[in-house]
Amino acid sequence: MPISPKERLAAEVEARWLDFQDGLSNKRRYPVEQFRTFWDAGKRYAELTKNDPLIHRKVVEAINGLREFLEVERKRIPCTIIADADRLESLLFSGYDPYFEGDEPPGL
Repeated sequence: MPISPKERLAAEVEARWLDFQDGLSNKRRYPVEQFRTFWDAGKRYAELTKNDPLIHRKVVEAINGLREFLEVERKRIPCTIIADADRLESLLFSGYDPYFEGDEPPGL
């Protein structure tokens, strides 16, 4: 049975999430690159499932509460990571991107 693009991308999100968690075991350096690859996979999944009422369970487990997980896991976090975590949650669960650079109304 062929695997759908949605399932394939959900598996990629899960794999990138596990890579990021493995990177967090290094307490000297924050795994920014692993977070970026996880974020990119999550964003692609959110865009693919934007109009789909069902979301893969593993993706929900990885992204739901992401900001809180990151804040509790470390004291020092690079400045863009928390904002990107909020943005990813909004993309997946609310269906919109709160990042407006270039999309502002005229006059702002």
